[in-house]
Amino acid sequence: MRRACVIGWPVNHSRSPLIHNYWLELHAIDGDYGRVAVAPGALRDFLGKLEDNGFIGCNVTLPHKEAAFACVKAADEATKRLGVVNTVFRRDGKTFGTTTDGEGFMTNLAASSAGLSIRNERAVLLGAGGAAMAIAGALADAGAAEIAVANRTAERVEILRHKFGATIVPVDWQAKDGALSECHLLVNTTILGMKGQPPLDIDLSHLAADAVVADIVYTPLETGLLKAARTRGNRTAGGLGMLLHQAVRGFELWFGVRPAVTSELYALVARDIDPEWQP
Repeated sequence: MRRACVIGWPVNHSRSPLIHNYWLELHAIDGDYGRVAVAPGALRDFLGKLEDNGFIGCNVTLPHKEAAFACVKAADEATKRLGVVNTVFRRDGKTFGTTTDGEGFMTNLAASSAGLSIRNERAVLLGAGGAAMAIAGALADAGAAEIAVANRTAERVEILRHKFGATIVPVDWQAKDGALSECHLLVNTTILGMKGQPPLDIDLSHLAADAVVADIVYTPLETGLLKAARTRGNRTAGGLGMLLHQAVRGFELWFGVRPAVTSELYALVARDIDPEWQP
């Protein structure tokens, strides 16, 4: 049996086992995917003994995405540039890490907002953590003309600016409302609006009617930001879609089959988050 897992601190909230075990059953693969709580001080030891512990790979969630980069061999140039890892796999006796957050975000964005093009357009990111790093990289690769980043600490934004150059434009957190003018895409990469966290306080009145609003938070399925955007007529992309699409390449790396994100899978995970959810 091939075994993989998701590691984090804490990790009990993760829906990744539901996703990957669904695919394992669907494709009749003799495998298993579980959760392992790994404290920050134990991360290097866990990844160093991944195979000894019976795992062929793992997903990496908060707070380990940046720390994991230093513990594994970067699998590709994009991962080297970003300096974050969310997927770890074994090959030829070595432990590699890659990031699938950017492609998961872009695939979900395309599925949610058909015909959307980022090329030569302006995007606004709220937050500058590991997920923002991957999303900023994906938007830069897609040809975004400007990526305005609002974060409570300017130092984090400077890290993005160092990686992606003048495309990254720092915005003071208190000035984020005004930054929405001429914005083609707004993305919340913070935990604000997540169940159990403070709400995201933002005024969308400056946002163009044809702008798209995305949120990587998936509990609740429709955050306050997405509800406000939908109410005023903007297209939206929810966090659950990103979660599902970012999982695809990891499953393929571990189990040798590229799975599909389907409405059935979406409904399975959506009802696990909210039993009253209806399509």
